[in-house]
Amino acid sequence: MTLALVWVLGILAAPAAGAAQEESLRVGSKRFTESYVLAEIMAQQAQAAGVQTQVRQGLGNTAIVYEALRSGQIDVYAEYSGTIALEIAKHAKGSDLASLNEALAPLGLAVGVPLGFNDGYALAMRRKQAEELGIRSLSDLARHSQLRYGLSNEFIGRGDGWPGLAQRYRLQAKPQGLDHGLAYEAITQQHIDVMDIYTTDAKIDHLGLLVLEDDLAYFPRYDALLLYRQELPQQKPVAWAALQKLQGRISEEAMIGMNAQAELQGQGFAEIAKQFLAGGAPQAAGATSADAKAAGQPSFAARLWTRLVAPDLWRLTAQHLALVLISVGVAALMAVPAGIVLFPHARSRALALGAAGVLQTIPSLALLAVLIAWFGVIGRLPALVALTAYSILPILSNTCAGLAEVSPGLRSAGSALGMTRPQRMRWVELPIAMPTVVAGIRTACAIGIGTATIAAFIGAGGLGERIVTGLALNDSALMMAGALPAAALALLSELVFELWERYLRRRRVRR
Repeated sequence: MTLALVWVLGILAAPAAGAAQEESLRVGSKRFTESYVLAEIMAQQAQAAGVQTQVRQGLGNTAIVYEALRSGQIDVYAEYSGTIALEIAKHAKGSDLASLNEALAPLGLAVGVPLGFNDGYALAMRRKQAEELGIRSLSDLARHSQLRYGLSNEFIGRGDGWPGLAQRYRLQAKPQGLDHGLAYEAITQQHIDVMDIYTTDAKIDHLGLLVLEDDLAYFPRYDALLLYRQELPQQKPVAWAALQKLQGRISEEAMIGMNAQAELQGQGFAEIAKQFLAGGAPQAAGATSADAKAAGQPSFAARLWTRLVAPDLWRLTAQHLALVLISVGVAALMAVPAGIVLFPHARSRALALGAAGVLQTIPSLALLAVLIAWFGVIGRLPALVALTAYSILPILSNTCAGLAEVSPGLRSAGSALGMTRPQRMRWVELPIAMPTVVAGIRTACAIGIGTATIAAFIGAGGLGERIVTGLALNDSALMMAGALPAAALALLSELVFELWERYLRRRRVRR
């Protein structure tokens, strides 16, 4: 069953794989504001030199974007020297370019074009609380075990993140995992006391946070630079020459300003990149909410409407529908026949349902990460395989349940009339079971519509793109602009299935 699933979805995803091989510069980004902006700057810089570009935004954390680069799904993305040294090239002798390139060479990767700024990790607190407790450095935290930590999941698991930091500073806290964008809201609402930040985040001053001094020098430097496939300069020399012109052009102040334009002023990443490359200085990062209201910032309802009816609505909706329809369709083609074959064999049926149930319990992001490593690609193929896996259980279980509803007397009557087992299945059992089978497909569609939003984390598109970007920006209007169309699709799906089930009931009564 698994091999058949991989084979079918490999064929369905072939157009996407073919598109990835086009002669264009493919730029990736992680799932936070700065990475989105830098990806647009790189793409527009190459476009200005006449190079076609493809930007794959918000691919996820370091592991996923690195896998996309290693497997050739993207050519380049903006990374940080400390991350490369400690997370990617784990045996690097240092974080300078020569040491990093020596360690990356066996991986077929290289690093270069320092962009001009350092964006390090740090911990921050509300300034007022920190002053009341007399906390100015990370060493001071050890004296206050009551503090609540809300740290990004990636930081909690990184080699240069929480485990080493807690050991160096003897911190006994048990941090709560939070999305980086949501952690700012949590610390503002006093749900947490300490969070991890990037030193170029625009909201540090905006929210009145104090960056705690790394007095034991735990964190390395995180100089922004380009991590790329080793053959990029030779295969795409025009694009590479254009990217080299970005060396040293982005100061820390400029990066903070661009982050502020995205997070505090709601400007699009493409527009921010365009302004920067045209020589426009980013606006000051310290604008307050009151300033924004005084300047006539649109209400939440107005911002929601603008984001909801944005030009990408139909494209994202079509991608979302395609992911759901293909995955549920393939699952139905596999699970319904499997249910028919397995139904008479109780032990085999129980094993198959148990295996499908285990698949259903695997967290979606974990399954996507495993599939990316397995297939060596990101995008539609692993997303379709994951969505299909989640759709199999409700269809398979309902097929078996529907066949169990057929009374032994009807089966005996069919056999008495001289029907073979396939004939009895086609004319007696399956028509009776069909409403229950349809209910399983209906459930699979509902699961698929919700789960398909996760596909955006690996560049598979769909309405999840808005939700992922909204999380990165902590933009609730943008998140709702992705969630509402997905909810509308779920309601439409329920309506279609309700009409279909009514049709089946009427047909059954007429017979």
